[in-house]
Amino acid sequence: MAIIKLSATERRRVSAFFTCMLLAVFAWIVTVLSNPHQYTVREILEFRNTPQKRAFHSLQSDTVNAIINGTGWDMLFSKMNSGNKSVTVDLQTLEDKSYVVLGSQLDQINSKRENGQQITRFIPDTLYFDFSNRKVKRIPVRLIMALKYQRQFTQSGNITIKPAYVIINGPANVIDKITEWRSDTLKLDSLGETINTLVNLQPVKEGNLSVYPKNVQVTIPVDEFTEKVLEVPVKLINNHSYEDVKVFPQKVKVTFTTSLTRYEEIDEDFFEATADLDLWRLHGYKVLPVVLSKIPEYCRIVKIEPQNIDFIIKK
Repeated sequence: MAIIKLSATERRRVSAFFTCMLLAVFAWIVTVLSNPHQYTVREILEFRNTPQKRAFHSLQSDTVNAIINGTGWDMLFSKMNSGNKSVTVDLQTLEDKSYVVLGSQLDQINSKRENGQQITRFIPDTLYFDFSNRKVKRIPVRLIMALKYQRQFTQSGNITIKPAYVIINGPANVIDKITEWRSDTLKLDSLGETINTLVNLQPVKEGNLSVYPKNVQVTIPVDEFTEKVLEVPVKLINNHSYEDVKVFPQKVKVTFTTSLTRYEEIDEDFFEATADLDLWRLHGYKVLPVVLSKIPEYCRIVKIEPQNIDFIIKK
């Protein structure tokens, strides 16, 4: 293959040619990008001044195409910035109309936008709404949690949510289907003490629905747990014929964990151990399993000794 050999002067000329060409292309790109352009951006609709006396439902998508006047640079940066863009629409006219003309709010919308992001028109330009009866309802808050405790620590009492209920306001056909309102997920690690914190409620997804309040105060009692052993008497149940039955042993040892603050107060009266005589009468059991029919809240059973008891029926 032939190799073209250039002299030093020719190499300088070739280098100068390509340099000039690159500069010309760069200058052309700068000129093109500096010229005014119209381009389309997808904008998310956000509503304000929603009607207080009329429940509404949008009949179109929650996004519109906005035609924007700007330079090529503005268009380029807009394409590079892929984050969600939004436009706020005033719904005050819905008090006596069933539609909103976006073009009539252009001055108000553009006053909050940068010079290179001025909107000239929307597609579609008119938003239509359907109306129904408005309803107010009181529903409970559901706390969503993802909690991890330190070793030997756990929840020691009922969780308190204040307020425990929220007020929702919106179309009757939507409100009737809502039975609870969830919170954001409360994520906590290595818990070793009682938690008292503010938790946000999940935001409203429909523009025609409102919820109050927006957050709740949550208290989660946390305490260190330790083991305790008690002797609990066994109660015989389903002795329908009032037979003279003796059980051995008459008490069982119950090992359980409880919080340190409740350690002293919990005694055998907090528990109830039962043995079912129907297991012998109907199924022929030779020994009766012991069942704890009453256990204090937030106590965890470790073991029962013995798990089965003997019995004698006197004729």
